[in-house]
Amino acid sequence: MDKIIPRWEWRTFGPSFGPAEAHFAALEPTGVQESDELYLLSSAGDNVKVRDDLMDIKVFVETDAAGLEQWRPVLKASFPMSASDARRVAEALRVPDAELARDAYTLDQFLDEVAGDALRRVQVHKRRVRYRVGGCTSEVTDVVADGRPTRTIAIESEDAAAVVAAVRSVGLSASANTGYPKGLAALLDGAPQRFAVIDAGTNSVKFHVAERGPDGWHTVLDRAELTRLGEGLEEAGEISPAATERAIAAIGGMAEEARSLGAVAIAAVGTAGLRIATNGQQVVDEIAARTGVRIEIIPGDEESRLAFLAVGAALDLGDGTLAVFDTGGGSSQFTFGHGGVVDERFSVDVGAVRYTERFALDHAVSTAVLAEALDAIAADLARLDGRRRPDVLVGMGGAVTNMTAVMHELATYDPDVVQGSVLTRAELDRQIERYRTTDMEERRRIVGLQPKRADVILAGACIVRTILDRLGHDALTVSDRGLRHGVLVETFGAGREPAGGAPR
Repeated sequence: MDKIIPRWEWRTFGPSFGPAEAHFAALEPTGVQESDELYLLSSAGDNVKVRDDLMDIKVFVETDAAGLEQWRPVLKASFPMSASDARRVAEALRVPDAELARDAYTLDQFLDEVAGDALRRVQVHKRRVRYRVGGCTSEVTDVVADGRPTRTIAIESEDAAAVVAAVRSVGLSASANTGYPKGLAALLDGAPQRFAVIDAGTNSVKFHVAERGPDGWHTVLDRAELTRLGEGLEEAGEISPAATERAIAAIGGMAEEARSLGAVAIAAVGTAGLRIATNGQQVVDEIAARTGVRIEIIPGDEESRLAFLAVGAALDLGDGTLAVFDTGGGSSQFTFGHGGVVDERFSVDVGAVRYTERFALDHAVSTAVLAEALDAIAADLARLDGRRRPDVLVGMGGAVTNMTAVMHELATYDPDVVQGSVLTRAELDRQIERYRTTDMEERRRIVGLQPKRADVILAGACIVRTILDRLGHDALTVSDRGLRHGVLVETFGAGREPAGGAPR
C-alpha cells in the first residue's frame, strides 16, 4: 500500500440531522458515488469490508480528547487473496484458531472455511454525496444495510482541530462519534436511538434522556440537580468559582450517565444565568473543556418558544388563545399564541433567586416584607399589564411543579399526577402564607417540596401568583414538560411527547 497519512474521523448515524440537513443542502457537492459493499462485523470492532472486489481493512487506533477517532488502513487485497493476507484478515476479525489450508482464497472460500459463523455479514448499499466543510472532506450518505435504511454524515481531516470546528459549524456538536461497525450493528439490532438534553438554568440543571421508538419518544431518565449557578449573581454580576464548580460536577456526571445509557447525542442549552453573567461565555468554555459538553446560551425569546413547543406537544389545549410561562431562578419566559401558532414571545429578568436574595425570602418574613416583594415583582412584570385575558394559562418550571407536588402531598414525585393539574389562586395563597411563616428547616419537611428548593420556593410562589393577577386568571394548568423537552423535539426530531420525570 502507498504511505497513508493518518486522518481524524467523525461520523454520526440517524434518520435525520435537523439544521445540518439545510447546511449541507446549501453547499455545492464535490462528487457523488454509489457502491455495494459487504461488511464483516465481529466483536473486535475493526472496519472490515469488501468493496470493488478488494478486501479492505481499517483498524481502530485511538480516540482523542475531542472524541474524534483515528483509523489506520492496513490492507487492500484483491481476490484470490494470499494466505498471508487471509491471515491478516482473520487476525483483524479476531477469528479464533483460524486454519489456513490453501495458498490463496476466494471470498467465498475465506468466508466458508476461515471465518465460519464467527462473523456477521451485512450487505450494504451506499449513495455518498461529498462536500468540503472548513477544509475537511465531508459526506452525507444514504445507507441501506440488509434492507434497513439510515443516513450518516462524516467529516475527516489530518487536522483534528479542523474536524472539530467543521462539526460545530454544521450544527452537529451534540452528536456522538460513531464508526461504521458500531452504527451498522445498532441499525440491524433495531436498538432505538437515545438522546440526551442538559438544561443549565440559574438555579438547577435539568437532565433528560429519551429514546425514539416506532411510536415516538419514550423517557429513559429525567432528573434535576440544584447547582445554584446564579448564586450571588445579582450583586456580583458574574458567576462565582464555587457555582461554576458545582455546575461542572453536575454536568460532567450527567454526560457520563448519558453515555453509559447509550445516548448518541447530547444537546445542552444555557438560560438566564449564563445570559446575564459577564463571565457567562468563560463559564461555558470551562464546562466544555472539563466535561466535553458544549452549552449553547440561548436568547430568552428562544427559550420561551421551545417551552411553548413542549407544552403544545404534551397537552390538548384546544384552539383558543393560550399563554405559557416558564419561571426559573433567573428569568421568566412568556409565549402567547393560538391554535398552536406563536403570536408573541419574550423573556423578562424575573427569577426566584433574585428576589430571594433581595428580600431574604429564604427565611420567615413579615407581611410587610412580603408585600414589598410582591410590589417589586409586579413592577418588573409590567410588560404583562393591559393584555387581553388568554383562554388558557399554562405554567411550568420548578416553582410550579413543586407547588403542585405539595398540593398533592407527593412524597415521591409523580410526573403523571403533576402533568395537567390545576393550581388555583386559593392554593397559591395558602402555600405562600405557609412559606412566609416558616424557615428553611421547616420548609424542608413539607411533603412534596424538594428540600434543596426550600430557600427559593417563596419567591417562586410570589412570581406565579403575580402572573395570575396580571393575566386575569384564577387558576393555571400545570405542565411538567419544559425547555428540555422542547430542545429534544427541536434538535432531534418530532415524536410522541415523552413522559415527564423529575420535579423541575
